[in-house]
Amino acid sequence: MVVPTQAPAAAERLRCARQERLGCAPVRDLIGIDDLNLAYEVQQIQVRAALDRGRRLIGRKIGLTSPAVQAQFGVHQPDFGVLFDHMWMQQGRAIDRAALIAPRIEAEVAFHLAEDLDSREVSASDAVAASDWVAPAFEIVDSRIANWDITITDTIADNASAGLFVLGEDRMDAGQLGLAGLESVHVTVRRDGTEVSSGTGEACMGNPAFAMAWLANELAGRGTPLRSGDLVLSGALGPMVAVDRDCTFSADFGLFGAVRAVFERGSE
Repeated sequence: MVVPTQAPAAAERLRCARQERLGCAPVRDLIGIDDLNLAYEVQQIQVRAALDRGRRLIGRKIGLTSPAVQAQFGVHQPDFGVLFDHMWMQQGRAIDRAALIAPRIEAEVAFHLAEDLDSREVSASDAVAASDWVAPAFEIVDSRIANWDITITDTIADNASAGLFVLGEDRMDAGQLGLAGLESVHVTVRRDGTEVSSGTGEACMGNPAFAMAWLANELAGRGTPLRSGDLVLSGALGPMVAVDRDCTFSADFGLFGAVRAVFERGSE
């Protein structure tokens, strides 16, 4: 006998919060706090619904890559969500804060795949070799759970708290940058010219390429491997910052490039 789960109810709660742009109660009362597979089932219900509405899946995002954040949630691995085409905001175009619930921003390295990563034994070197370019990026995370009152299952169910993202115009050859270059990447984030965050590639699971390898192996094990053409946000290099007013964020990655995000309430 198939035992029904509360996954559909959790997905519907999150859907309503997204549609109404109003934070909802956590979904852990429906799915618990330790069943990660059930949380991913909730995520997939929403992914299928978005695809049915005509959204196009263009990649993935990795979350919980910082050891400090993992300790906060009592877990020992990252999580992942999906990226849809409508999440990609062009640099320089104002982002409407009113379209989000409680946005926060973090600087990351984005990877673009030129080859499939469909093995369950992908290494960090394999991930770099399969990528044709990397770019500086801002991820704007946004929790549909009110006040960011989340556990690991809440955020997984909520598509790993994915919101929007911006890519910088700079592209660097992934192989030329290599593992050492990815580990040593340093970023400084400023809001209206004032520094608010900084970090390095080492802060992202030791190296953004390690995060990429984890994601490739996890997805291959679930039968949904990374494919050529996929874009992957590999995880934060430093602390996230709340987007609580109209402002401009800039991230300087040094020789690696830069990215900028402009926020204006009611800009759309």
